Amino acid sequence: MNLIFTCGGTAGHINPAIAVANMMKERYPQCRILFIGATGHMEEKLVPQAGYELKCLPGSGLSRGRNLAALKQNAHAVKCVVSAVGQCKRIFRDFRPDVVIGTGGYASFPALRAAQSMGIPTCVHESNALPGLTTKMAANKASRVLVAFPESVSHYRHPERVEVVGMPVRREFIFTDKEKARKELGLDSRPLVVSAFGSNGAKAMNEAVAGLFRLEKDALFPFRHIHATGRFGWEWMPDLVRSQGVDPDVDTSIDLREYIYNMATVMSAADVIISRAGASTCNEIGACGIPSILIPSPNVTNNHQEKNARMLSDRGAAVLLLEKDCTPQRLYDEITALLNDRDARERMRDSLRQMVRLDATERICDIVEELCKR
Repeated sequence: MNLIFTCGGTAGHINPAIAVANMMKERYPQCRILFIGATGHMEEKLVPQAGYELKCLPGSGLSRGRNLAALKQNAHAVKCVVSAVGQCKRIFRDFRPDVVIGTGGYASFPALRAAQSMGIPTCVHESNALPGLTTKMAANKASRVLVAFPESVSHYRHPERVEVVGMPVRREFIFTDKEKARKELGLDSRPLVVSAFGSNGAKAMNEAVAGLFRLEKDALFPFRHIHATGRFGWEWMPDLVRSQGVDPDVDTSIDLREYIYNMATVMSAADVIISRAGASTCNEIGACGIPSILIPSPNVTNNHQEKNARMLSDRGAAVLLLEKDCTPQRLYDEITALLNDRDARERMRDSLRQMVRLDATERICDIVEELCKR
């Protein structure tokens, strides 16, 4: 069995593919697995770290603008896609995949298109409530389209090929023990708050967290706080934090990182998570059963993160806070309100357990096996 996974851009597209790849490797230890992504993105770190071979191709996202710069970017993107489709065909002739599985991001479109033109079965997974551009373009010719939410089925032209499977997450998010995780991180008895806003970081949110650190120090650090700045935030946020009178090198209650590579352990140890509302993150939070404050990105297509967050908040599974309302003081108040209300946290955990499909990875693997048999 030969499988190709194609994904990229953000951890939200990459981690679900890794989760499925891990389980397929458990089922079929001799199967060959190859990832295809785009040059210069998170897949270059996360995929090799997971132990898989990765081929990266040049790529560029589309702009929705109508000015000259946007037209030039889109022309370049189309040129990259045409070139990448040709490269994927050459890779496929050598690798001979049984199925090509795409989990989102513009990096996945050339591989899916190449596979469909060669008659290779394709499986597309859409993690958000509304389909992204890549999914829309690939779905019509896909062998199977897999979605995370029942509400998503109506957005596809061929609903008979769409199946609700949930969102795949790595087993560590489901089975890591909280106390074991806390011990591994060397935590004391204080609660742990974890914040992260994507692999690239979010400037407005990093600025808000820097102000939050000052409030935590003024209150004599009532909780531990691990924060991931993202790639861009790492260049300037440590200095901003110091300007707030907090030194990450001295104030050990603050743990400032560029990226949280051991997220399953950190999330399992946490008492409250503060994050964006990408589908992958929402499902990892759900798998861990951790109370969260979700702050959707206002800069994503179709405002899909707010729709994801509202699906949780409407069911009492998360606190929704819009970025425009997210001051350091508001963040601090929301955190302390959750930490001081054990019953509210338990209600959130119960709601999360009812919403999350913990067998999503298994169901996707079953479908991949079915496609291989064809």
